[in-house]
Amino acid sequence: MRLLSAQCGCSCGAIRGTLSKHGVMCVLFLLLIVLSIHCCPDKCVCSSHTVKCQNQGLDAIPHSIPANTKVLFITGNHITRISNASFSAPLALLTDLYLGGNELEHVDAMVFDDLPNLVRLDLSNNSLQTLSEKAFPDDNKLQLLNLSSCFNNFSTTEVLLDFLRDGNFAHLTTLDLSNNDLLVLPSALFSTLSSLVTLSLQNSSVIAVQNGTLKLPPLRDLDLRDNSLRDLSASLMQEITLKPGLRVRLAGNPWRCDCFIEDTLMWLKNSTQVADTQNLTCAEPELLRHQPLLQVEPLQLKCSSDMEGVLETSYVFLGLVLALIGVIFLLVLYLNRKGIKRWMYNIRDACRDHMEGYHYRYEINSDPRLANLSINSDV
Repeated sequence: MRLLSAQCGCSCGAIRGTLSKHGVMCVLFLLLIVLSIHCCPDKCVCSSHTVKCQNQGLDAIPHSIPANTKVLFITGNHITRISNASFSAPLALLTDLYLGGNELEHVDAMVFDDLPNLVRLDLSNNSLQTLSEKAFPDDNKLQLLNLSSCFNNFSTTEVLLDFLRDGNFAHLTTLDLSNNDLLVLPSALFSTLSSLVTLSLQNSSVIAVQNGTLKLPPLRDLDLRDNSLRDLSASLMQEITLKPGLRVRLAGNPWRCDCFIEDTLMWLKNSTQVADTQNLTCAEPELLRHQPLLQVEPLQLKCSSDMEGVLETSYVFLGLVLALIGVIFLLVLYLNRKGIKRWMYNIRDACRDHMEGYHYRYEINSDPRLANLSINSDV
């Protein structure tokens, strides 16, 4: 009995020891989970589900971001590149990511693969040189993308074109491309954005919108303010008209009020889709500067000043051509001066012989005696 009780005591102690070890391990595991959720990265401020790492001179995305983070601000730092290693741990709850003003130049492929529920992304105020079309997973849920002040060089617009054309943005509804140097909007720029509703192109140096650019997206709000549009092409006006629910803003463009804007002016007066028609004013010519477009009459739309400029340019060009011809002619004369001199001497001698013969005949005809002598000599 004593032996049996002793064995039982040993067994119970072993069991209690095992249970104690398992309990410690469970507590440590739970502690690690809690720390991973609530631990705030260095130089960051965490509150509830929001993490802010702003203006801290960071050169990379901080690690150990809490797993329950929904809104993440990493702005005003010196992060020039982000890659698939930037977010080392999945952030399944993250919906809003702000990376503006980080001097960001390169966005690599698969960088946002561990952010499956990302809805809003702000990359504004960076200088993007590369933007991989594979940066997002194919099943991404992105709805808002801010690329304002990211493409300040016309040569980088090809990067933007490839990104929007080859990337899968089936849920994207809002796109901000303001404050960029786009110049001309290619026809296929927004062809794959089947859900795009709001598009901002304000202050993007746009001088023309190619045919078909706005045909596919179901736009409802288009901002073209503060660009370099002088008039609207017939195709652009038609594409806007075919979207009755679309509202357009056009103020701040340098409208040229001449005979070429007559169709645009008529469309603006009859359309209700331009929200700021009252704020559109002429920039040229001088006589119509600052005059509201809706107050310009067709008789005021003239192209005479332009034609005069064309004529003046033509006259200057003609004068230059004639001057060049004159210089070439003088050069030819100079190079052939000896031959020309010899040719002139030959002409002079020929003229002299001809004049001497003519003078001799004249003397004979004027003196009868010489005339008879000449007749007798002939006989």
